[in-house]
Amino acid sequence: MSLSIWLTFFVASWLISFSPGAGAISCMSVGMREGYSRALWNIAGLELGIALLIAIVAAGLGAVLAASAVAFAAVKWFGVAYLVFLGVQQWRAMLEPISLDATSGRTPRQLVLQGFLINASNPKAIVFMLAVLPQFIDPHARQWPQYTTMIATLIGTDLVAMSVYALLAAKVLATLREPHHLQWMNRIFGSLFVGAGVLLATFKKAA
Repeated sequence: MSLSIWLTFFVASWLISFSPGAGAISCMSVGMREGYSRALWNIAGLELGIALLIAIVAAGLGAVLAASAVAFAAVKWFGVAYLVFLGVQQWRAMLEPISLDATSGRTPRQLVLQGFLINASNPKAIVFMLAVLPQFIDPHARQWPQYTTMIATLIGTDLVAMSVYALLAAKVLATLREPHHLQWMNRIFGSLFVGAGVLLATFKKAA
């Protein structure tokens, strides 16, 4: 991968990373409810999901998934169900006063798994990467080093973007002291998760 191509991909990576989506919603939800330090576990899971998606595309499995109506539908509806589940869970969260030491009872492993499943169960992301990533690949050069560079670049920019979302949300933490504030927050993020699920449900791969 030449420097000029990498720079183009680097710019595209920032646009991709800062585009609002289920990952950003998840980071803001954890960041606002539990603080930035615990949101880092969720962010780690999101990045593992990105790495898996790029590896799937690089291995050629992404094309198989995009071509198989059954496999595509299975992954898609799993992703929809999971986002809706997160939304209902957020909507029904306990109305406890928030503090910087508060936790939801979830372990770091559970937070990592949440982030991982959000990205890994998104066939829309796989189709997007199938359409975008090959544009930056030199077919006459070894492909795995190029895809490895893409993984490192996209994860680097996404780490920054998700951290910004989580930090901004964590700043709101200090203002949430009353139960009605927490209820308002839970319902907003619950609705956003469900909305992301509904949007994913409407997504159809190109014929």
